[in-house]
Amino acid sequence: MSESTAEFRNIALVGQTGSGKTRLLAALLARSGAAPPGGGNGQQAAHTLAVSAWHLQHAGCRINLLDTPGYPDLIGRSLAALPAVESALVVVDAQAGIELATRRLMDAARERGLCRVLVINGIDRGGDLPSLLAALREAFGPECLPINLPADGGTRVLDCFFSRNGPATDFGSIADAHRAIIEQVIEVDEALLERYLAGDDSVTPRELHDAFERALREGHLIPVCFTSAQTGAGIPELLDLGARLLPNPFEGNAPPFVKGSGDAVEAVTVIPDPERHALAHVFGVAIDPYAGRVALLRVHQGRLRAGQQLYVGDARKPFKLAHLHDIQGSTLTDKRSALPGEICAISKVDELHYDAVVHDSHDEDHHHLREPVLPPPMLGLAIEPEKHGDEQKLSDGLHKLTAEDPSLRLEIRPALNETVLYGHGEFHLRVALERLASQFNIRFRTRPPSVPYRETITRAAEGHCRHKKQSGGAGQFGEVFLRVEPLPRGAGFEFVDAVTGGAIPSQFIPAVEKGVRQVLDSGAIAGFPLQDVRVTVHDGKTHPVDGKEVAFQIAGRKAFLDAIDKAGAVVLEPVMNLAIHGPETSVGGITGELATLRGRILQQQALAGHQMLIEAQAPLGELGDLLHRIKAQTAGEGAYTMSFSHYETAPPKLQQELMHRHAQRRKDETD
Repeated sequence: MSESTAEFRNIALVGQTGSGKTRLLAALLARSGAAPPGGGNGQQAAHTLAVSAWHLQHAGCRINLLDTPGYPDLIGRSLAALPAVESALVVVDAQAGIELATRRLMDAARERGLCRVLVINGIDRGGDLPSLLAALREAFGPECLPINLPADGGTRVLDCFFSRNGPATDFGSIADAHRAIIEQVIEVDEALLERYLAGDDSVTPRELHDAFERALREGHLIPVCFTSAQTGAGIPELLDLGARLLPNPFEGNAPPFVKGSGDAVEAVTVIPDPERHALAHVFGVAIDPYAGRVALLRVHQGRLRAGQQLYVGDARKPFKLAHLHDIQGSTLTDKRSALPGEICAISKVDELHYDAVVHDSHDEDHHHLREPVLPPPMLGLAIEPEKHGDEQKLSDGLHKLTAEDPSLRLEIRPALNETVLYGHGEFHLRVALERLASQFNIRFRTRPPSVPYRETITRAAEGHCRHKKQSGGAGQFGEVFLRVEPLPRGAGFEFVDAVTGGAIPSQFIPAVEKGVRQVLDSGAIAGFPLQDVRVTVHDGKTHPVDGKEVAFQIAGRKAFLDAIDKAGAVVLEPVMNLAIHGPETSVGGITGELATLRGRILQQQALAGHQMLIEAQAPLGELGDLLHRIKAQTAGEGAYTMSFSHYETAPPKLQQELMHRHAQRRKDETD
């Protein structure tokens, strides 16, 4: 095994926007002698907008750091980076305290099996630090214990793990904090616990190393550190923690690789051995105007070498690794090889995409890493080019955006002639669209997406049309009798040929169905597709000379419209399932908002940390500003997911409005 891999530490800096992650990164880099972030780490308006990779050397270790966005709308980008690391530093602002992203990122890191460290940053600005520590322990468990404490008014911090005693701190004593950590750690090691219970309190930090890392891996210990990125207080101690106590790739929890899919999926063990087959995972993609597609990778097994033949997933055709890079923010430096545990970049390979697995042997064709669960994007905008002919250019730009950001979703709606881009909120979409305009040089218009209403019928009815046209030469003739019946909701459409005796020749039946389907697509009363209808063609007439496909197509369409006119046609609206998370104090406000949106509460469930889950249903057409309403009622802490449930009949007033709008459009088209 390589000693170099044992020297790697892979750490993600995560936390709410404004907590000072990027400033903390700059302080860590500066302290170690590495170049601090310049303008290339994705900062804009004080927000980190994309994951950036950095590295530094400290105490004989290479510490790889991922700086991640903290704005709640961009949390999907942060979650996507977690598979690349063994540890997460969750940064909490000393004054703001626990915020929405703090809870979500702590939960995500725990679910991923990462070692978690809470970093209280900004201790030079004051704040009630004892109360904040108590709040962290209440929110995330008594295993949150300070590994150092602020002193001299937050101008420095004092170690509580390697030191048994020391000078006075701003609150608490070093001896008490040291004892608490020791007692927490030895609980995972029976031999050390027996010694301690027998009265031997001489256990040294060196003896505790393995037990300490096991406690981290099992979530039995969450160290709490105090820092000030502004003054540098606690920065040396945080570097020491990373190098001396956080796990290397051998020591962290194994990455959750599996092979196969569906019921055949099974877990596989990936070992950071440089002599095994190469295996790496793409956790991020950036589209650079000069370097092209740049994929950020974590090497999990084997070596990557420049010039090597590699495969992406189960592709049969390899690519040659021509451009392998070390990465420091936006700076790419060519390198010859990358060992297990390294974070590196590959450029100019179009086949690489988020969550791709890169390998050098067909033995790993079907290996993949269990993806982190990304919150589904809920807020959508319909987007179209300003200039006719730019449709392909817009499509290419949108697909590049979604390649870079797995938490964006692109939906093509042929029935509505719409392209909809979904994100986690206004800020998320604004960042994406500004990039679309500036980097890809595309001009476009946006609007709220259309609601996919549908039409159906409520009772059976008969329809008839005789189409006859004579204009000098050969004419057109076709007569159709049909019957329509409603089907159960969600059943779709059925076409039944019940013609007997050759009343309509068999070669014209497809033309009748084509005419019927024209109405299905365009709608009959409000311009929306028809569904849940059975159409049975049972009689008709033809003409030996004038009977033609076009005649039966027209007759089929008009006979269908005639039947619908008698069948009690109605407009259906989509109803969505909602799962809304928020503080328990905001339940009344949320349920009140749902009532104004014609929502129905299905159930409420209490969650840990004074949170509530509200399950409800509401019409999609009422939910355009649901995100804003929930944020307003929860002081920004609420979130929701949404999925389609069913269609149901729209209220009469809404139906009349939609039918009037459709009639006006048709009138305008004919004028």
